[in-house]
Amino acid sequence: MPYEVVWIALGERRTVEPLDSVRYVVAGRGGYCYHLNGALGCLLDWLGFDVHWRVGGVQGPQWAEPVGANSNHLVIEVHGLPSPDCPDGVWVVDTGMGDALHEPLPLVAGKYRQPPLELTLRPSDVVEGGWRLDHDDWARCPGMDFAPYEATVEDFLVEHEKQSTSPDSGFVRIAALCRRDGDSATVLRGLLLDRHSTAGDDRREIGSAGEYFATLADVFHLPLSDVDEERKAALYRKVRADHEEFLRSQREQAQQEQAQ
Repeated sequence: MPYEVVWIALGERRTVEPLDSVRYVVAGRGGYCYHLNGALGCLLDWLGFDVHWRVGGVQGPQWAEPVGANSNHLVIEVHGLPSPDCPDGVWVVDTGMGDALHEPLPLVAGKYRQPPLELTLRPSDVVEGGWRLDHDDWARCPGMDFAPYEATVEDFLVEHEKQSTSPDSGFVRIAALCRRDGDSATVLRGLLLDRHSTAGDDRREIGSAGEYFATLADVFHLPLSDVDEERKAALYRKVRADHEEFLRSQREQAQQEQAQ
């Protein structure tokens, strides 16, 4: 069940209703935070766990400071499971950051190693009564803050619309996917594939449509079996064009830095 926004590049529209999120996942697709955590929250609730939604805000690489709980992220907490490491029984169960958590974290301040990443939970500096997850230094996003109060679908409608349709949204500009397993984090942004693992880092550029769709299927478990060849061809043309634009902007930025 990949973290992915290929559905945006395909021109599809989605809701953030939890049952719709379950349908997307069961149909063989993934999604971003609202969908993955929404579906996971449903599953945990059906299994009898005490599930709570929280409003979060991921600090992207474009922001020098935390953004607070601005609703660009849905966080899941599960309560009522005390353990020696988690006396209050409250856990953060978040599949929606894509390249971050691999296992639940106790909602207890401290540093946590989930190979190959080092993560930190601490009280938020910008959300009263809230929490901050500091991501590993390797990650593009420095971290995420979330509020302590109960959230509903309505809290995320505006941000979901913006993130999935605005030309300024990073999800609209670049088709991204993430995979997290026990010893690595793998990210595909456009046509750049990055793998960060306990054995080291690897980056390569995907060079053809065949390689792109094989990577989606084999690495991210997203075969797009419900998408016909014409739509796949249009998808790859968009991804390739967006990738070329990204490379052009990188070259311009490098030239500007050299000129300075």
